[in-house]
Amino acid sequence: MSGRTLKLCGSVAAVGLALAACSESAAPSAETAAAPAAAPAADPRLVPINDAQFVAPAPDAPPVAAPAENVTTTADATGNVTAAAAEPAYDPMLIKAQTLLDRARFSPGVIDGRDGSNMHHAISAFQASRDLPVSGDLDDATWAALTADNRPVAATYTLTAADVQGPFSPDTEGDMVKMAELPMQGFTHATEALAERFHMDEALLTALNPNVDFKTPGQVIVVAQGGAAPFAKGDVDHIEVSKTKEQVVAFDADGKVVAVYPATVGSRERPSPTGTHKVNGVATEPDYIYDPAKLTWGPRSEGKLTIGPGPNNPVGLVWIDLDRPSYGIHGSPDPKTIGKTGSHGCVRLTNWDAVALGAGVKPGVTVKFV
Repeated sequence: MSGRTLKLCGSVAAVGLALAACSESAAPSAETAAAPAAAPAADPRLVPINDAQFVAPAPDAPPVAAPAENVTTTADATGNVTAAAAEPAYDPMLIKAQTLLDRARFSPGVIDGRDGSNMHHAISAFQASRDLPVSGDLDDATWAALTADNRPVAATYTLTAADVQGPFSPDTEGDMVKMAELPMQGFTHATEALAERFHMDEALLTALNPNVDFKTPGQVIVVAQGGAAPFAKGDVDHIEVSKTKEQVVAFDADGKVVAVYPATVGSRERPSPTGTHKVNGVATEPDYIYDPAKLTWGPRSEGKLTIGPGPNNPVGLVWIDLDRPSYGIHGSPDPKTIGKTGSHGCVRLTNWDAVALGAGVKPGVTVKFV
């Protein structure tokens, strides 16, 4: 679909893309009934954008670059933003597709407007769930199935004093000794917290809002409107962890796939378990215990360390404990690394995916590593 001009109604201007009013609604066809609704936004500060669209560059136009670190951007009177860097580029179609996949519980990980393995695996899983040819590519049939949910994929959000003032935690840069000195591992700044709240890459959030300083309450920002209705306890009957695809797949009691999440599954040095295990329980906002007697990495000379809870805790916001000691499915302080880097044997998800999965499992749920 890369050669066609796209009007993605309900979306919003990305870097170098014009924000324009929709001239017509994107109603689903009779063959593609609307998808189940996500949980309604209860926050009055979050307002869906119903009259905006991405207008993609003309087919012959070069891709518009995303702002890189230390690269300045300029905005003209219409709000178009031009970045000096040539790579990488944000793709407005991918921003919308990733948001819709996130909403359908076929998580691409962070919504970042870029192609990658997590995106292809999410598309493949979505295609299989809809009895479409599985290619991992965003073809016409897949796009039609995704956009059957024609609710806005973007919203405006008004920053509050709490959003911009915190409290925030110092940036320990992963130093366990420094982390152990803090009562909790909170977000370090506003854009980190907001990006995680809306399942977005921090760089995309700031690129979509180039004139926002994220230090002053009352400013209005544009955010992705992903997220699915939360699971009820027991909605997830069993889980499969794919080591080759680096995915966690959740099933209901009838064997239907109800969620797919990208994951970091062990590493060459410390692979994840094999076989089938069971969930012992779920801990939210857990402490993390660094015990050099059980681990082969980290500041061993410092002895046992207790790391306080919070989103930047080494295991994130949720720990799903398995019946194999020291192994679990858990969150992560760095969502953009999921599926990209190794772990110390556990199964690592984004914080929001770990929270979603943890809400649906009970003790006794089986976890099969395949």
